[in-house]
Amino acid sequence: RHRRARGHRRLESGRRSPKRTLLGSTTVPDRVEHRDVLIVGAGISGIGGAVHLQQRCPGTTFALLESRPDIGGTWDLFRYPGVRSDSDMHTLGFSFKPWKAAESIAGGPAILEYLRETVAEHNLEQHIRFGHRVLRAEWSSSDARWTLTAVRTGPSGDSDQIVTMTCGFLFMCSGYYSYREGYTPKFPGRDRFKGRIVHPQEWPDDLDHAGQRVVVIGSGATAMTLIPAIADTAAHVTMIQRSPTYVVARPSKDAIANQLRRFLPARLAYALTRKKNVFRQGLVYRKTRTDPEKVKKLLLDGVRQGLGADYDVDTHFTPSYNPWDQRLCLLPDGDLYHTIRSGKASVVTDHIDTFTEAGIRLQSGEELQADLIVTATGLNLVTLGEMDFVVDGDRVDFARTWTYRGLAYSDVPNLVSTFGYVNASWTLKADLTSEYVCRLLNHMTKRGYTRCTPRLRSEDAGMPERPWIADFPAGYMKRSMHLLPRQSDREPWLNTQNYARDVKLIRKTAIDDGVLTFDAPDQSGSARAVQVLAGG
Repeated sequence: RHRRARGHRRLESGRRSPKRTLLGSTTVPDRVEHRDVLIVGAGISGIGGAVHLQQRCPGTTFALLESRPDIGGTWDLFRYPGVRSDSDMHTLGFSFKPWKAAESIAGGPAILEYLRETVAEHNLEQHIRFGHRVLRAEWSSSDARWTLTAVRTGPSGDSDQIVTMTCGFLFMCSGYYSYREGYTPKFPGRDRFKGRIVHPQEWPDDLDHAGQRVVVIGSGATAMTLIPAIADTAAHVTMIQRSPTYVVARPSKDAIANQLRRFLPARLAYALTRKKNVFRQGLVYRKTRTDPEKVKKLLLDGVRQGLGADYDVDTHFTPSYNPWDQRLCLLPDGDLYHTIRSGKASVVTDHIDTFTEAGIRLQSGEELQADLIVTATGLNLVTLGEMDFVVDGDRVDFARTWTYRGLAYSDVPNLVSTFGYVNASWTLKADLTSEYVCRLLNHMTKRGYTRCTPRLRSEDAGMPERPWIADFPAGYMKRSMHLLPRQSDREPWLNTQNYARDVKLIRKTAIDDGVLTFDAPDQSGSARAVQVLAGG
């Protein structure tokens, strides 16, 4: 903590506003810091985006605004026991930095260390503004720039100060869920419970679960990660679920990846493993769409093998939906199976009637005794970092916009945001998005443009509306889908959730596609034509 505080003070000192920028040539007053690009968020997306900018857009000035006192985003926020990724690190890792550890399914601390190495290797710390929580972003078409208003919190958690920064381009990398609090339903009788109630997103440092009877509400990835991690020291752990979730056991170590590293350079071995895993993920997902019953049988056969012939798999591990209608839960080395078979944990499929003084009473009448209740009940989704966006004086309602290639928004200028996959590793989409941002910035700089805006074409009038993410009825998505942009049935107004398709839609598409409009304001604020370079 002391090291972070010193770094925070060092980053805040000695700043000067540049007089020349690549995006927007107007001189910025000394009291306002200006960058060509501002990145909001210093988690896995923001750090990756910054490295891509350094490598692909040399000379572009940028800064990362991070609301927390340290890097890492998800991997710094979540501190519950056993926190880990449910994606392999050869696809969750960056395209430019090989994952070299033996374990492919990595814990939170190992992922955070990987991010720290990335920051150090690319000298990014000097660009990060810790303790900057952005409240508002206002776009001025006449100036071709965003003005961001942030609250800067001192390293000790006090001394809040309003800070204003400007940029020519805004790159949102703040994730898709609220950092303020997780989602917890209103449970009847909650106030009656005499023990402790904790949400995994707010796991306290002083919580000691040793010897306690623990009830975990929920059956998603968090619950299935947490239970094996605490079962050895708790008296007993019970998972309550209203309905089952599909699970799949998989080795925590990728034998092929580890073997390739023995004979090939690290980067080549990593690239080959990444291609292998992307292909496998895509193949499995496509099979769930074309032959869901076959995939369902394979998954349930794996559960029966893991838990034994006598276990009631039909009740506790057979969902009512098809595989990948909601996210599969990964069990590295079948850890949850071992915990259940040892008798240290059990699964109850029922509905909660009420909390009691001593635990939870179910609708079946059974009462579960508990000293600690963990509400692993999900996240609250948000749109672009819980900020207010204003374009030329009008507040942006993103639910009324159309998504452009799953990374920008109709009629919102000079802005791209990262939103990963629900059926594959987040970073696959984050890398594609960062590559696109760099191509876009280079295109604008080469041709003298300072404004780019996705606009609907005449042929897009009346096009059908589809939700931001279709065919994925997970509760956390359904609760917030009305806040998110719309997609349609045609390019580029798509959010495909399909990596192979996105490679074509994002990486291989022309920047000047007839949908993005480009121009540059003259000093009077009106748009002026910019001559396209020969051959461009």
